[in-house]
Amino acid sequence: MDYKKLLERIYSEIKQFADSGKQADYIPALAQVDPDQFGISIHTVEGDAYYFMQADTRFSIQSISKVFALAMCLSIKGEDLWKKVGKEPSGTSFNSLIQLEIEKGKPRNPFINAGAIVIADILLSELKNPEEEFLSFIRDMSGNDTIDYNMNVALSEREHGYLNAAIANLLKYHGSISNDIEDVLMFYFKMCSVEMSCNELAKAFLSFTNYRPFDHAGFRLSTSQIKRMNAVMQTCGFYDEAGEFSYLVGLPGKSGVGGGIVAIYPMRYAVAVWSPRLNNKGNSVMGMKALELLTSYTEESIF
Repeated sequence: MDYKKLLERIYSEIKQFADSGKQADYIPALAQVDPDQFGISIHTVEGDAYYFMQADTRFSIQSISKVFALAMCLSIKGEDLWKKVGKEPSGTSFNSLIQLEIEKGKPRNPFINAGAIVIADILLSELKNPEEEFLSFIRDMSGNDTIDYNMNVALSEREHGYLNAAIANLLKYHGSISNDIEDVLMFYFKMCSVEMSCNELAKAFLSFTNYRPFDHAGFRLSTSQIKRMNAVMQTCGFYDEAGEFSYLVGLPGKSGVGGGIVAIYPMRYAVAVWSPRLNNKGNSVMGMKALELLTSYTEESIF
């Protein structure tokens, strides 16, 4: 498969959507990002890399960081983790309060905001230096020691994160988090602020692709645990558009409101795409289209 030519073809076909959608302007720092950017990268288990356009430009990965946090937490807690957070699709917006209240403070899955805040709380409790260890984990997976938090983004999210603060308070009320609310929120916002490029993300996600022994920065996962993480990505990785992504693309993946999407084809490759303009579900317009065409033209998906 000549992935390089395919990526060029895909971009030529999705350019018509370049003006569709808008950045996540409810986070002022993200609203300042040039929306007219696009990058895509494929890294294979054989060690080959194919990329196009701005694949080396770093951006705020936002909710893609929740996959890294889940991996660390699953390594620490094992199956006990699911006593604190579920693994079912939410069917609601990623920042919904209604479902959390109805279900008495147990988040539906670790990829909605409530679930990720619970995961952040667990890491704060279990790790000696959670902020440093979270970065070390991502740096080890991507092979790049320069990856870092963007504090401007983190502080922008904290300053305007009223809904996430409400979620954290509701979680605290139900006893779902144990640490100070401000500490949990700030760690959560820092995780979301991490900046990576498409190339770095695709390389990092290869570890969820090849099912080999997973051991990064001291965090280990079994083949069975990786399989289950991929299952949660498949069913919950795109909030209330998870079904649409499965239908159109057919790969496990995770999106973020920074415009990034990562998906994996088990035993073959990891692909990352980035374009800041989002649809009304919070997913990249051009990113979704690019991955739909990728699996359509290659006829490669998990189904």
